[in-house]
Amino acid sequence: MIRDKLKCRRFEREFARKEELTIEQKYKILNALLQKARTLGVFPPKDPFEGVEIKMNFVKKSRQL
Repeated sequence: MIRDKLKCRRFEREFARKEELTIEQKYKILNALLQKARTLGVFPPKDPFEGVEIKMNFVKKSRQL
């Protein structure tokens, strides 16, 4: 569990700035994350349209601004 969110964000920014990954390395990471999400049962979502109304309302309101 992440206890210090600010410290974690700083680490992520610093890591992203220093680490230069090839496209192949990025795809490997993406695929590993996708596999982990599938293993945990959170992807694909059970109801892909869950929350669509909320998102649509947000977009409508943001366009009015």
